Order: sequence, then structure tokens, then C-alpha cells
Amino acid sequence: MADARRDADPTPGGHPPADLLYVPVRSHRRCCVTCFFRTPGGRRTAVAFTSCARLLAALGQDHPWVRLSVTALRALTAPLGCTTITVDPQVAVRPGASRTPRAGPGTGLLPGARAN
Repeated sequence: MADARRDADPTPGGHPPADLLYVPVRSHRRCCVTCFFRTPGGRRTAVAFTSCARLLAALGQDHPWVRLSVTALRALTAPLGCTTITVDPQVAVRPGASRTPRAGPGTGLLPGARAN
């Protein structure tokens, strides 16, 4: 799954674009598929993180990810009926997961973490 963890190509100035987020994915038939989660209220949401460290703290050190812009993430998720993107949740659990959620720096979603 090395391709899923590769950073975006740097811009001509040598820095990756600032608007790219770290988006958790899973493998499905040799492809990467966006993971959907549920908000505390039960609403389906796509999740993205502003840093790799935040993603790995919430989902575990081995969780695969890709870098996407908010626009690209919306384009992938909206046709599937998911119109909410939660940025930097401190706790994230996949729907139907039987394990205890891994807590990040706090114990809930950051205030104002949802973007529509």
C-alpha cells in the first residue's frame, strides 16, 4: 500500500500545497477507497486531518492515507450521499467497529470541526 502513503508532489517552490488534507483510506480491489465515519449524532461524514500526526494519533500508526484537497474530497463523497467533512476529529471510529475508539489529544470532536 505504499502508493496510498505517498505525499503529493511538491509545488515548484519545493513545498506541498497547503490546502491538501490527510484523508484516511482503505484498500479495496487494488484501489484506495475513502473511509466514512459517523458523527456523535449519527450523521455520516468523511474525515480529514490537517497533519499526518493527527491522523495517525486518531486511527493508528498503520492506517493508510492519501492527500486530497477539500474540493477533491467533496467530489468523491457527494455522489455517495456524504455531504459533511469533519476535519481533525480527536476520536474517530468506523461505523460498525467493535473495538474501543483510540483517543487522540482530547475526548471528543473539536468544536467547529465540521465543514459543509
